[in-house]
Amino acid sequence: MIEWLKKEKDFEQVKEKNNKFLILFFYADFSSAAKRSLSEIKQFSKENKQLPICIIDVGKITGIHNQFGVENIPTVLALQKGKVTKKIDGVESAKFYSYVFAGIHSARPKTGKNIVSHRVIVYVGPGCPACASAKTYLQRQGIRFREIDISRDQYAAERLARRSGQMAVPQIDIDGHLIVGFDQAKIDTLLSI
Repeated sequence: MIEWLKKEKDFEQVKEKNNKFLILFFYADFSSAAKRSLSEIKQFSKENKQLPICIIDVGKITGIHNQFGVENIPTVLALQKGKVTKKIDGVESAKFYSYVFAGIHSARPKTGKNIVSHRVIVYVGPGCPACASAKTYLQRQGIRFREIDISRDQYAAERLARRSGQMAVPQIDIDGHLIVGFDQAKIDTLLSI
């Protein structure tokens, strides 16, 4: 359910009404990225009607983004009991928003019997420092992954280029979601770290 915030003073009411969970979408009409992201948010909302989404146009309502430290447009935040639990900068797909916000995977416990397992593949190339950093980060988090060197696997390289449109490495596939480069924030989001 999407609700456009009309006045800054109405924000507290919206937060109170959705105090358990609320998605905030910071939008600006002057941003082409925000317009693309808006169409993805609308699609996400159609598929997840039970989730409350508040859209804040920073061109019309100026104070709220500062309250949450939002510096980039578009930005999407999840609030649980008034506190930010997820932050996504930039344009993402409706599928990505569903994955992150609709609870397709619950948080991964650090210990215990109910550890959520993820399918993680790290595509690397020779002499790539970012690849080494990504692998080291995943290892430190206790995440198992499969490594594919695209310089040695032509089929994997071609398939990866078709999926992402890029031959850059590292590329990290987490449960079918592809991250180009070592983007720790996206990795953490997809793995619920």
